[in-house]
Amino acid sequence: MKFLNADRTTGLFVLAVAFLFLTCFGASAQEVRHGNGNGLRPNGKHQGIEDPNAPPEQETSAEPEAKNANQDAHAKGQFRSSGNGIYYHGGPVLLGTVNVYYIWYGNWSGNSATSLLSTLVSDLNNSSYEHINTTYYNGTNQHVSGQLHLAGQVNDNYSEGTSLGDANIQSIVANNCSSLGGCDTNGVYFVLTSADVNETSGFCTQYCGWHTDSTISGKNIKYAFVGNPDRCPSACEAQTTSPNGNSGADGMASIIAHESEEAISDPDLNAWYDRRGEENADKCAWTFGTVHAAANGSAYNFVGGSGTEWLIQQNWVNASGGYCSMSY
Repeated sequence: MKFLNADRTTGLFVLAVAFLFLTCFGASAQEVRHGNGNGLRPNGKHQGIEDPNAPPEQETSAEPEAKNANQDAHAKGQFRSSGNGIYYHGGPVLLGTVNVYYIWYGNWSGNSATSLLSTLVSDLNNSSYEHINTTYYNGTNQHVSGQLHLAGQVNDNYSEGTSLGDANIQSIVANNCSSLGGCDTNGVYFVLTSADVNETSGFCTQYCGWHTDSTISGKNIKYAFVGNPDRCPSACEAQTTSPNGNSGADGMASIIAHESEEAISDPDLNAWYDRRGEENADKCAWTFGTVHAAANGSAYNFVGGSGTEWLIQQNWVNASGGYCSMSY
């Protein structure tokens, strides 16, 4: 969506109207839901899919108090709830400092995205935004740390062509993770594609990005696909004039933030999600909270330690009944 040109005195009003429109009408381009909304599980692509084996959630207001108690409940097929509108299903979360790896796929020559999105990781690290994920924990009550580290980057010059399927994304990760210091089980590998690359399972029509896990080199590896929103601005860019003068990169920043929150709190798609199969960031998709006007009239809602202004989607706080927020 494109914001109207306005002077700074009316800019916030225009931004508020624009974001109301986006919240009400824009999200449908990115989200597809299936089933009746009950007993669904996530598929990593922001779609709840039927889970015929799903038992009813067991409502509790407390976190798991003991390892054995949680294991017993999980063995019986019962879910643990935080009482905040999102439920724990027994799977792992990523603990400690989570390593982020970028695989720059395609042609990124001369594109400021490579420096901007590198800055994003350090801006998110240990921020009040990233601390939202500290409200998520595993079966032994170990909480996510809220700490991220950009551990490596590599370029991939179209090794799988320009028309990619899900299997191609896995191959790209498998072919590159060894050159990034070895395949890291406590990391998330982001395949970032240039605008001339398509992901044929639904990029621009069903999703803007997704995450999953697979066995690669005998290890459980977590990875995500994030396409360049310049390929489909109306579907995957919140605004075509952006804080850092690169609408594709700024759009990718929002998607990376979204996918990283989910890949950390629900890395194997069996930890934290609600009855509709929505993971934490899904519950707040395409909502931005309070926005401010950047110098060029675009919107931003988060400023990292570098001073860079970003517009990123809110995340679900697993506390106080549950709510969308930019901080915790």
